[in-house]
Amino acid sequence: MNYLRGFIPWIAFAAVGSAHWQWGAVTALAVAAWFFYNDRKRGISGDSLMLEQSTIAFFAVLSIIAFASPDSGLREYGGALATGWLALTAWATLAVRRPFTTGIAKRQAPREVWNHPVFIRINVVLTTVWAAAFTLTAAGLAVIEAESLGSAASIAVQVAGFAIPAFITAQYPERARRAAAQKAA
Repeated sequence: MNYLRGFIPWIAFAAVGSAHWQWGAVTALAVAAWFFYNDRKRGISGDSLMLEQSTIAFFAVLSIIAFASPDSGLREYGGALATGWLALTAWATLAVRRPFTTGIAKRQAPREVWNHPVFIRINVVLTTVWAAAFTLTAAGLAVIEAESLGSAASIAVQVAGFAIPAFITAQYPERARRAAAQKAA
């Protein structure tokens, strides 16, 4: 559930933003800021909250744009932009060797495994899976909007783009730990 929690602002944006993109952006910003504030208050370090910080930055900028230019052409591409931003965030965290899933995993895993090669490898793989899914989803959503393929196609791409990496996230860590244990034995 910790992985899903980080996406709640994005889900709020999709739900509210489908009717009113300005209020969707502000709602997502408020939800993200509230989660970030509460996490920091609970003592979670900033480096474990990279996704949350990126989310706040995206929705702060989008809120300004949405209210300054409510009829902007960006409105139609909101889903693609949001998912593209998540892709950029995920790829950037890989590039700086701080996969965003590590911050989430650290909230569940004991401190003594944080520097273990298996823990690190699991998070590199999971962040790569999410980055690829976000990239493909953003591209798919952009094509769907450009070709006016409709909301059914958009919803299908978004569900697949989230469900597939979520399923892998739920399954892969335990399989990777078992494989590493077998290899060590």
